[in-house]
Amino acid sequence: MFPGTLYETHVQTKNLETAIEFYKKLGLDLAHYIEERRAAFFWFDKNKKREQMLGVWEVSEENFHKSHFAFKISYEDIILAREWLLEKGISPRPAFGLEPSEPMVHTWTPSANLYFYDPDGNSLEFLCLLPKKKNVERDVMYLSEWENIRSDG
Repeated sequence: MFPGTLYETHVQTKNLETAIEFYKKLGLDLAHYIEERRAAFFWFDKNKKREQMLGVWEVSEENFHKSHFAFKISYEDIILAREWLLEKGISPRPAFGLEPSEPMVHTWTPSANLYFYDPDGNSLEFLCLLPKKKNVERDVMYLSEWENIRSDG
């Protein structure tokens, strides 16, 4: 068995100040800023236990690579996530052939998800693990569709 959990992840940016502003807008706490290394570190665990960290590193255009990561959130928060992002001027994005009119569900997990980009095009995701697996043939569907399907067993 793998002996741990994910503590931190890192993304690249082409403009550190813009990235800092964006991640603060999402509610992450700036933990440490290193001007000479062009790096910023954020705590993003909701309960301030300092168990999850995001590092943001400024790199040149030619060295920039996009990344993806997900924030695990509650069911109540995923229901409100689209409007919350829009209020902050952040547009949810289409994913897996579905428009972001509401969260979608990855049925194999199962999880409800909403995707968006940071200013550099890194793919970010709000993810809520759902309590019961359901017998469906589709890989993805809208959360409202998922909720209308009876659970197995």
